[in-house]
Amino acid sequence: MNEKTAKNVARIFLGSTLIFAGLSHLTFARKAFKAQVPDWVPLPKDDTVVYSGLAEIALGSSLVLTDKKHQEAVGKAAAAFFTAVFPGNISQYVNRRSAFGLDTDRKRFIRLFIQPVLIYWALKSTDTK
Repeated sequence: MNEKTAKNVARIFLGSTLIFAGLSHLTFARKAFKAQVPDWVPLPKDDTVVYSGLAEIALGSSLVLTDKKHQEAVGKAAAAFFTAVFPGNISQYVNRRSAFGLDTDRKRFIRLFIQPVLIYWALKSTDTK
């Protein structure tokens, strides 16, 4: 598989994953996502989960459907989103909130290292250079 094909597969897979995650925010995983919303967020937790789910659906759809001209911009937007929601992962760890099978401090700590991977993935899979 050449680099261009690998990037396209990675971009579309990431986008599809974001769409699924966004839909899960709105449906079956709504309660679990509330565990990740930091207490300092000035909106009701349920509203935050809904808004972030809609953002994930929009970003995921953009990653899947964007043309080459806009891929880098969409990748940067996805990376910014992953950066913006990282405090939720930290909050889940610090407050020892169990969700998504992250039911130990160790699992929640390891999860913190996945966010930089997602940021890199968003940027690398949309890099058109």
